[in-house]
Amino acid sequence: MLVLNAAEVRQLLDLPGCIEAVEAALVAAARGEVLMPLRMMVRPGDRSSVLGLMPVHRAGATPVYALKSVAVFPANAAHGLDPHQGTVTLFDGVSGVPVAVMNAEPITAIRTAAATAVATRALARPESRVVAVIGAGHQARAHVAALRAVCDVDTLRVASRTPASAQALADEVDAVASPSIEAAVEGADIVVTVTSSATPVVSRDWLAPGVHVNAVGACFPETRELDSPTIAAARLFTDRLESLRSEAGDFLIPQAEGVLGPDYPVVELGSVLAGLAAGRQSPEELTVFKSLGIAVEDLAAAEYVVARARETGAGTEVTF
Repeated sequence: MLVLNAAEVRQLLDLPGCIEAVEAALVAAARGEVLMPLRMMVRPGDRSSVLGLMPVHRAGATPVYALKSVAVFPANAAHGLDPHQGTVTLFDGVSGVPVAVMNAEPITAIRTAAATAVATRALARPESRVVAVIGAGHQARAHVAALRAVCDVDTLRVASRTPASAQALADEVDAVASPSIEAAVEGADIVVTVTSSATPVVSRDWLAPGVHVNAVGACFPETRELDSPTIAAARLFTDRLESLRSEAGDFLIPQAEGVLGPDYPVVELGSVLAGLAAGRQSPEELTVFKSLGIAVEDLAAAEYVVARARETGAGTEVTF
């Protein structure tokens, strides 16, 4: 069994390769080529931490199982640690033999940013040049790199509820630290929210016509980053409909408020990529990609890492 630590995974999982792997995985999911149950969440009532179990199976010529076990500890950020810790394990789809196990922290960060890049490439207006990143943590860094990989960015603004964090990230990635979230979003062509906030950080009134928004940070039914008017006015896309309807407060809360009608449409990004559904329909349209982070993205990233490890001799082979 191949074992890969965080540094090895980070070195092997380059963004361009991960972006293409994630796009192919989303297309495969849209075509029904994978079996992907909803993730199981273990949430002790007296703790802020969560343990998520994310299984997936892909059939075909090279069948494979993958399981990501991810522990989410929001307080880690205050100590310089990524809030997402865990492992991704690949199992041979014929024998069940564990093939590889690797650190999930860089996989989670990079494949999430890659999914945002895929959505932005598919849904944002081609002439988009002004980008606002809301949040200044681990995910923000990965997203800056991912957006620059798929967009000709002229202006990159960073905002955070902690101005010092926004300034530090802006200095690190050659961006502009905005004095407020509203100032960062004003006139932006692309907005990315990667925060730990449980309540909206972006208001509909701040968004320019034709903006594309990637809502990444909130992934529980009771949390959201966008206000209800934003979702009501948007054409909404997601990585998986079942996950959206079970886990996404950005969708579930306005639905419970009665803001979204019974026929409110939601489109899976993979269907757009596969040519099965339409993407952006006009330059003035507000589009939102609600990212939940799904197991097939972890599978795709892990397979890519293993393939690169085999080519380069990285990692450690152990008898298991």
